[in-house]
Amino acid sequence: MNIDYSKQAQKSIERLDVPTKKRIRKGIEKLPNGNVKRLKGYANLYRLTIGSWRILFTMIANEILIEDVLPRGDAYKGGL
Repeated sequence: MNIDYSKQAQKSIERLDVPTKKRIRKGIEKLPNGNVKRLKGYANLYRLTIGSWRILFTMIANEILIEDVLPRGDAYKGGL
């Protein structure tokens, strides 16, 4: 499984504290396993829950693109 990051996701991860970065990277490395659900209203958009953080990503065939990393309250506002 190939995992890529959007510029927005890279910026979001860079702003996090070191322990949170490690938890999120560890969760992303295990994709597509974990607490993953497809978001309603989107064909290929999924979310991974890690604590109070949401990792929004698209999954097509063997490709995963991490779209953004957001706190729980911000993840579902507006959409991508």
